[in-house]
Amino acid sequence: MADLAPHIYEFGDFRIDAAKALLVRKGEPVALTPKVFETLLYLVRRQGDLVEKDELIRAVWPDTVVEENNLNQNISTLRRVLGESRGENRYIVTVPGRGYRFVASVRTPPVSAAAPSTRTLAVLPFKPLTADLRDEALEMGMADTLIARLSSSRGTTVRPLSSVRKYGSLEQDALAAGRELAVESVLDGSIQRNGNHIRVTARLVQVSDGTSLWAGTFDEEFTDVFAVQDTISEKVAAALALGLSQEEKQRLTRRYTENVEAYHCYLKGRYQIGKVTRPAITKGIEFFQQAIDIDPTYALAFAGVAEAYRRLPITSDVAPMEAFPRAKAAALKALEIDENITDAHLALGFIRLWFDWDWAGADREFKRAIELNPSSGEAHMGYAALLSAVGRHREAVTEGQRAIDADPLSLLVNANQAQFLHWARRDDEARLQADKTLEMDAGFWIAHLALGRVHIQAGEYEKAIAALTKARDSSGGNSETISLIGYAWARAGDRAQALAVVDELKSRFAGRYLPPHSIAVIYHGLGDKDETFKWLENAYDERDVRLTFLKIDPKWDAIRPEPQFGALMRGMGLE
Repeated sequence: MADLAPHIYEFGDFRIDAAKALLVRKGEPVALTPKVFETLLYLVRRQGDLVEKDELIRAVWPDTVVEENNLNQNISTLRRVLGESRGENRYIVTVPGRGYRFVASVRTPPVSAAAPSTRTLAVLPFKPLTADLRDEALEMGMADTLIARLSSSRGTTVRPLSSVRKYGSLEQDALAAGRELAVESVLDGSIQRNGNHIRVTARLVQVSDGTSLWAGTFDEEFTDVFAVQDTISEKVAAALALGLSQEEKQRLTRRYTENVEAYHCYLKGRYQIGKVTRPAITKGIEFFQQAIDIDPTYALAFAGVAEAYRRLPITSDVAPMEAFPRAKAAALKALEIDENITDAHLALGFIRLWFDWDWAGADREFKRAIELNPSSGEAHMGYAALLSAVGRHREAVTEGQRAIDADPLSLLVNANQAQFLHWARRDDEARLQADKTLEMDAGFWIAHLALGRVHIQAGEYEKAIAALTKARDSSGGNSETISLIGYAWARAGDRAQALAVVDELKSRFAGRYLPPHSIAVIYHGLGDKDETFKWLENAYDERDVRLTFLKIDPKWDAIRPEPQFGALMRGMGLE
């Protein structure tokens, strides 16, 4: 459905924000897949009318041939989400043999004209002028730098790099990207470096009609790349009529280094850690260190080191004692140079959450990151993770939705919202949110992991093992994915298969760090309390990242009354 007009619809306890493709019940977001949401929105907009099945199918699947069963499944999901019991149709009435009618009273409250206007903008990866001279780190980095600068304005919501990274192909249509990203305008451009010379073109276009708001071309020495970025940032701000404060103007043209080679190394580091694999993150750290060697006062490079190291334990099973102290030292050094580095506060927030178990400290760091860059979906996601870990589930889900609003196409942000819903014991919504993420990328392992958790909780062990196997394969063998396969076998009553997974983990991780939590989970599934607590205590001693969610993970419910469990909770400051 192409037309998602910026309008609000209210009925019963529900509120639809069509512009954000969001359904809210009593202030809490309700997870729906895109097609289910579009089905509901079409019916609500036709309130009281009979909508024929064929008409509804054409509206929701305009370019796809689908069976009527797809529509029936969407209606069934909506009935469940809206709380309709069998035979009770407060909202959607079936007209046998024809279609459906939305019968509830629908309100359309006016939008306040006094509400402040926030401009929405996407900066796409810059393209090469000639395909055989690509420098993807520079192309992506130019966008990354401009995103950071333009995010300094409170009047602008700028999509983060994680949402625009996919639009780096040479044939990408800027207007199509803008529509998919749900923004008003798009900054698109090209960049080519040839020795010490650089050529940059940039244009700002209005997504609704393709109108050009500003365009510029620059032929400069590469040493003048910062001046080019200053000009582009200022011209875009002027074209969008942003009323910038003096502080925002200064941040718009803020340079963190004057050395272009240090800057180029930094861009290469950012490009590598965005791949989220252990070899790439390690390579990224090397590039950041090269930048620091060239310019020891380059705060962003230190923040890059912190971001890289803090990702390794959760994604790549690196020992927390090895990675987090290095991450913390780098983050603190970045903040010593410049207290206003968003990424340094973000990294420190995750360190306080995952390693220090300093809940108040994590709260301060995530809030500071959000204050510095409200457009950072990852900062909102980190804060949601903290709220979830301490059991503030309603706030966690709301904050998770803010992360999605800021970064709607981020797979990580969307998949983690499914996990926050699961830990809030809202598994129907968690399942829908995981499915929504997999519609964007069928191979994204964290979404399969979240789906596996939901299936286990429902006792659907065969489905759980299938989802977790996909997660294992797509992640390259992340220990948690393997561990939960063993847990599912154990819960299904197959002790031999569960113990075989224990052996598999020990074999796969021979000679390198194996998170103790991953072994504890399987023994817990087998009902072996002695082995479970032995490995949980090892996890506590080693500051295992996944122990962070001990308070709220439903799989531990059976042993919560045990004294050893209470001791662990008190040691982590969760009681």
